[in-house]
Amino acid sequence: MSSAATAARARILPHGPLDLIRQLAIWFGFLFAYRYTRGVADRDAFQAFQNGLRVADFEHRITGLWELSLQSFVASSNVLREATSLTYWHSQFTVLGLVLLWVYLRRNDHFVPLRNTILLANVIGLVGFVLMPTAPPRMFPELGFVDTLANFGINHNSAIVRADANPYAAMPSLHAADSLWLLWPLWVWFSVMATGNHFWLDIVAGILVATVAAAVVNHKHLRRFVARVRPAPA
Repeated sequence: MSSAATAARARILPHGPLDLIRQLAIWFGFLFAYRYTRGVADRDAFQAFQNGLRVADFEHRITGLWELSLQSFVASSNVLREATSLTYWHSQFTVLGLVLLWVYLRRNDHFVPLRNTILLANVIGLVGFVLMPTAPPRMFPELGFVDTLANFGINHNSAIVRADANPYAAMPSLHAADSLWLLWPLWVWFSVMATGNHFWLDIVAGILVATVAAAVVNHKHLRRFVARVRPAPA
């Protein structure tokens, strides 16, 4: 193979096709693990609804359920309803997967820390789903919440959705955690609340999960940064 061809392949695939296949296997392996954990986490429906009500009660006492006002605002606009539903449906795996692919191909030196941070955040979230299954706001119509994805034409009880989603995975919000690595966290947070899939407390928990994951994965860089900014001893 000529040096020009080798250089061209390196520009397209930084570490060759086998490494790309390995990275794809890691990503889809995570998706498989997510689906498997769903089968464990959604068995205690009663506990999930109890936990969801506890979240709603806490928010009601602290700030009120202002997510209801958010849903009313979105319901007034067909464009907002469509946009928030599409964002919720595609932000976590579709958009995130495409961003990871772009970083792998174009900013490869940042790929491994980003991938590891996202995977660790999601693993922490999966543990949370098992230990504390929590029903999302949309499952509490008696509180005034609406499942806007149903109006969007997505049936949460369909076989396809059941295979891809954990119905009691509201706390922490991995949509919120994963969006921190992109450029649109505020929009994603807005969308997951507007569609009735997360309380704001779920989003706070998701941000905390992402922060812990980033600190663990990047602890060496943090130590070097602290060493540089620490004043020299007198």
